[in-house]
Amino acid sequence: MAKQQPPQITDEQRRAALEKAGLARTKRAEMKALLQTGSLTLEEVFTEAEADDIVAGTKVYPLLVAMPGMGKVKAMRLMEACKIADNRKIRGLGTRQRVCLLDHFA
Repeated sequence: MAKQQPPQITDEQRRAALEKAGLARTKRAEMKALLQTGSLTLEEVFTEAEADDIVAGTKVYPLLVAMPGMGKVKAMRLMEACKIADNRKIRGLGTRQRVCLLDHFA
């Protein structure tokens, strides 16, 4: 069986994709930094996710770890309590899961 090759893209397409990915990483890092300082709330993140695909595509676990007073273990326990899978992204959260998270940080 032949090994599949990745799609062939031009150098220009590759540069554009790398730039887009870099901007997404930067935006996510800034968002997590604002969460850590308390300048941004989880509710504001959920609201922003409705309009911004980069925010909506952010995984929930790293966001929770960035919250003040939350570590890796507490974040995982909260996700289990709210019945959120560890690989879930913000756009994939259900209404009850969002309410559960918001209630915890209220």
